[in-house]
Order: sequence, then C-alpha cells, then structure tokens
Amino acid sequence: MSSSLSLILTLFTLLSAFAAAEQPHILFVMADDMGWGQTSYQGHPRLKTPNLDAMAANGLRFDRFYAGGPVCSPTRAAVLTGRTHDRTGVLTHGYALRTQEKTIAQALKGAGYVTGHFGKWHLNGLKGPGVPVLAEDARSPGAFGFDEWVSVTNFFDVDPLMSRMGKIEQMRGDSSEVAVAEAIKFLEKHQAANKPMFAVVWFGSPHGPWKALDADQAAFLDLEEKSAQHYGELAAMDRSIGTLRAKLRELHLAEKTLLVFCSDNGGLSGITPVSTGGLRGFKGSVYEGGIRVPGILEWPGVIQPRVTNHPACVMDLFPTVVDLLGLPESVMVKPVDGMSLRPLFQAETGPRRHPIGFRYHDMRALVDNHHKVLTNNLAEGSFELYDLQADPHETRNLATEQPERLQAMKQKLLAWDATVDASFSGKDYPEGKVSPPDPESVNWFETSAYKPYLEEWKQRWEYKNYLERPPGYVKPEKKKKKTKAPQP
Repeated sequence: MSSSLSLILTLFTLLSAFAAAEQPHILFVMADDMGWGQTSYQGHPRLKTPNLDAMAANGLRFDRFYAGGPVCSPTRAAVLTGRTHDRTGVLTHGYALRTQEKTIAQALKGAGYVTGHFGKWHLNGLKGPGVPVLAEDARSPGAFGFDEWVSVTNFFDVDPLMSRMGKIEQMRGDSSEVAVAEAIKFLEKHQAANKPMFAVVWFGSPHGPWKALDADQAAFLDLEEKSAQHYGELAAMDRSIGTLRAKLRELHLAEKTLLVFCSDNGGLSGITPVSTGGLRGFKGSVYEGGIRVPGILEWPGVIQPRVTNHPACVMDLFPTVVDLLGLPESVMVKPVDGMSLRPLFQAETGPRRHPIGFRYHDMRALVDNHHKVLTNNLAEGSFELYDLQADPHETRNLATEQPERLQAMKQKLLAWDATVDASFSGKDYPEGKVSPPDPESVNWFETSAYKPYLEEWKQRWEYKNYLERPPGYVKPEKKKKKTKAPQP
C-alpha cells in the first residue's frame, strides 16, 4: 500500500470516528395505553413513578404532548414517518404500514447508525394478542430499517414468546423488563464499535389483558383486580425505565443520548383511579383524554430541564432528528405533519407554527396552540370549539360564542383533511398510487403462516381465549358512546 493511500485511509478513519462522535445515540421508548395522568409527577393518587419523575426533572417535560392518534398502530406509524397515520395507510389498530413510506430507522441507518427494535411492533397488518414476528413477514421491523429486532406483533405480558430476527424464543420475566434487557444488550454490543445507535423500545404495558408480577401489584391489592394488575404493570414499566437510564450512565452514554418517552394513546376507561388525570375522553376518542399523553425528552447537558406547555406530538420526533443531524429532507415522505423540537431544547419559542391534526374513523380534530376544534362525525358536520388553556378538560364548547374562530379553525381542519385524503390515495409516492395495494388487516391465528403453531399455543394463557373461538368468529362491536365532559 502506498504511503499516500495509507494516509488517505487514516484520515478517512479519523473523520468517520469524529462524525460518529458528533452523532448522538437516540432512544425512543413508548408505553402502550398509558394515560396522561398516570405518573406521580402529574399527581396520581396511587401510582409511584420515581424513574419517570427523575427523567422529567432532568429533561424537557411536555405537559401537552400528543400521540399520533387515539389508538396504538396509528401512533407507531406516526413515530416512524413523521406523518399522520392515515397518510401511511394505518387507519386503526392492526393495519399495515405501507412499504412506500420512509422511516426514521431507514434514514438513520443511511446516516451510519446501527438500528434496533425491541417489543411491540403492530405495523404488519395482524390483529390479535402479540405473537412472534415471523422471519418471512414482509412487513417485519427489518423491512423498515431495523438491523436487529426482538419483537412481537402486538401487546405482550409476563414470560412472552418473542421473535429474535424471526427465531422464536421463550422469554422470562415482566414484559417491560424483557424489552429493556434486550435494548441494553444492543447498547453494550455496539458501544465498542464507536458507531451511533438508534433503538426503539415499545412496551406492551399497561395494555390489557393484565398480568403483573405479584410483587408489583402488591401495593394495589385494595383495588379491583383489573386495576391492580394494570397499575402493577405500570410500576414494573417505570422500574425498567430506571434500569435503562442507570445503564446509560454506567456505560457513559447518558450525555451522548437523546432519550424520549411517551405513550401511544390516551388512557383506558374502567381503570381506578382514573387514567387520564381528569381529561375528557379515553383511548379511541379525539378529546384530550384520548390523544394527550406523557411526553419527556432527556439529554443531559444539551436539553435545559423544565416543564413546557408548548404543544408537541410524536410526528415531531422524526423532523427533530433530521434537524439535529442535518439530514436531507428527502429522507422523509412529504407532506410531513411534524416539526423540529430542537429550538425548544434550550428555551421557549412562543406559539407553535403549525397546528396538529388528528383523524380516526369519522372523528377529526385540530389543535392550534390554545384552541382546538373537533367533530365526532365529519359527515354530520357538527363541530366543537375549546380553549385548552382556560378549559383543559373541554367542559365548555365555545362554538356558538365564537363563531368566527370556529369557522376559521374548521376551514384549517378541512384543508388539512383534504391533504390527508390525497396522501391516503397514494399521491405522495413517486408512482402516484399505493403499490402494492394495502393488505387486509387480519387475525394472525386465521393466517396460514401461523397455522403450524396453533395447537401448541392453545395452552398459553394469552392465546387460549382467541384460539378456542369457532372459525369465522366475529367479535361483537360495542355501541359507540358519546363521551361526556367531567363535571367542573
């Protein structure tokens, strides 16, 4: 090798190492069905969350952070793409993310990151309780940019069956601790390579059915069983977050890591004490209780710790990373619904420049700083207007008192909604259409791919009720109830 070539290679190696050192590690952590009020920093009367409290005290705590939608798969699509879920084909839970979409994992992999997914996936078009993602799944985490993955299709509980890159493994312990343990193995494995890391940890807690460890539910045994199990799962999840944060400090990664925590949708109804902190509505609703969730960004030495009421959402995460790393905007499919939160890292920035829109079935909502417009049925044309600063519980509909504001916000909402319709039809893609067509959302236990496992899995508590159903069984739909505002 010539001396000049050797010098060039040496300089290239040094420059690569310098670039890697300048790129932060990025960890996205997300709960499953955790309500806005389910932290002790929000004053929950029973649940103690010391590790989330510590993260919030050391980071940027958003008291107005929003999921991508009021149920799980939609928010996961929004996290990965920076786009509202209907643009990506993920209309509700169990719908598949389109392969034409561009994800943050793909963008970071292209920027030199090693990428990993650990926990719930739920973007491959399969419904039903979480089962291992199969190696041949065309919409596995690996298909969307994740180098390594230990994943399940949906919610998962104690001692879960999971898939390590398509190989089924029996795990032991609380599900949140299992997911974090796998993420820590990923961090330890790749730290020495001096390569930036991106990991997604998507918990299965506190999604039902609930199965907490005895020690975790012990503090809640005076509650009815469902709530005791639910809060036991949250206690374990908080502990696992403490384990992850402690490991980052132990590995000297904390100051080099952007750590994000949020939930995928609002809290559940029927849980005692109430999951939403008194906000109106629950999971499945576009009132605040269905879409406002805990949100924390932590990066010691970079983010100024404080509490902010600046409205932000999961669609902002991808644009924030693009801004941080100086990536080309071509790594995202346009239009993007989020915006960079980087300016907020050090100080307040004033009002949000772009409203946050929501769609779910016939429901629509638009949050524009203090004000919010919504409808529970777009076809019926009845809209409500709320001042979220003066009335965060949405008890006073201002539609008749402020008709001009209502009309202006309604027009903004409808204009945004029309762009989402265009996206859903495939207009954002180079082909100008959806290709391949969106697959049908199906129960995994009704597919040929999982047929070889059905007899064995009938013995497992988490699958038993599903696998004993007669062929062609259709779960009866619940009648939709109008969500009433709590009494002031």
